[in-house]
Amino acid sequence: MKTGAEYMNSLKDLKPRIFLGGRQVDLLENPTTMTVVRANAKVYDLAHEPEFAPIMTADSPYIGRKVNRNLHIARNTGDLERRADMAILTAQKLGTCNYRCVGADVLNALASVTWELERDTGTPYHQRFVKYLTYLQENDLAVSGAVTDAKGDRSKRPPQQEDPDVHVRVVDRTSEGIVVRGAKVSQSGAIAAHETVVIPGMAMRPGEEDFAVAFAFPNGAPGVTYVCQYSPFTAEREVMPEKYLGNPLYGVRETSMIVFDNVFVPWERVFLCGEIRYTGTLISRFAKIHRMNCGGACKVGFADLVIGAAQLAAEYTGVDKVPHIVDKITEMICLSETCHACAIAAAVKGREEPPGSGVYLPDDVFGNVAKLNVAHGFWEIMKWAGDIAGGLVVTMPSEKELENPESGPLVRKFFGTAVVAEKRLRLAKFLQNWTAGLHGPGTWHGAGSPQAQRMALYRLTDLEAKKRLARELAGLE
Repeated sequence: MKTGAEYMNSLKDLKPRIFLGGRQVDLLENPTTMTVVRANAKVYDLAHEPEFAPIMTADSPYIGRKVNRNLHIARNTGDLERRADMAILTAQKLGTCNYRCVGADVLNALASVTWELERDTGTPYHQRFVKYLTYLQENDLAVSGAVTDAKGDRSKRPPQQEDPDVHVRVVDRTSEGIVVRGAKVSQSGAIAAHETVVIPGMAMRPGEEDFAVAFAFPNGAPGVTYVCQYSPFTAEREVMPEKYLGNPLYGVRETSMIVFDNVFVPWERVFLCGEIRYTGTLISRFAKIHRMNCGGACKVGFADLVIGAAQLAAEYTGVDKVPHIVDKITEMICLSETCHACAIAAAVKGREEPPGSGVYLPDDVFGNVAKLNVAHGFWEIMKWAGDIAGGLVVTMPSEKELENPESGPLVRKFFGTAVVAEKRLRLAKFLQNWTAGLHGPGTWHGAGSPQAQRMALYRLTDLEAKKRLARELAGLE
């Protein structure tokens, strides 16, 4: 397995076409894109730390040795638990996205669906997938996953769009492979991954076969362009020394739009092409995995950071023993651990799907409940953190003032409390990164909006069984 340094060295051979803030940038030179690179490097290094190796690594039956868990296919419920543990751990250590997370979940969903597809149709999709997975594991490659299409007019199906490229589609098929056009949006980490795996963002219907496509492509493939997000945090990172930022090394979650302009994909990297019947199954199985990890696990790691910072803020200002402060910290803990419990339940209640495939997926109900709870609970946690830390989180002067011989003494005098002003300002900036940053909407919509989880829960619940229980005890039978 690669170390972080070896991963970073391997990126020198990649030449991704990246645009950020209206200009083309170099992956290894731009301060914002480098936050993604450093986050990935940290994930690589965690696998080499003895304390974290049981979480970050797994024994692969495909190559007969340990691999990074981000490349592992869950073979039992224990694997599902460790996958959730990895989501928590990487969130705690990075304070931003594990950019290999979506790729890990896409690989597991594809392992399940390609096995079923090959069993039903005889098309060698699973053989291709296993060969590709073996390649990833043998080289310990960073893989991202791309799911969400641009979509265009939501009231129209993909073929009805004025511009059909708003959904990724096949525009040509040859004996050597396929050619694809379109775009995936809100994608985390592809700019610094070795590989990206693309799956459909929705279930397709008859007549939409061109949009039913799943494939993998290497970073820097001809015809691929990345257009990155740009936020006030991006602008701040471009002009301020890193030490004055809320998350100096790893920043905020960085995403991009991936544009495919007649990109050629050889058949050995195609895992679904026209089989509309399996698109709904694929996106559903991906969702149940990702909602357990992105919902009930990853955000629990984030909550640990926010709760810890809120407790420090209370101690710095001498209010940590005040009853209503203790009550709010306790409420934050309760919200976080409720989500955590749902993730554990989703893993423990997981099952082989489909039977005979050897691939284990989390329980759908608990996974959706985990994501739905965290969508609402995370806003509450940030609200209480802002309440405890006070208005300083958004009204603070820059820590850079401390370098000024005129304003520095004033800041030290009036912002010093139980700790020196420097520590108080540094903590306030850290909390600003969370409570006044990008994480709220990201948590709400990541792994699907709460409405998607509500729809799934209603569909999955056996209301007839619950009605029978009520009728029986009420004497209505």
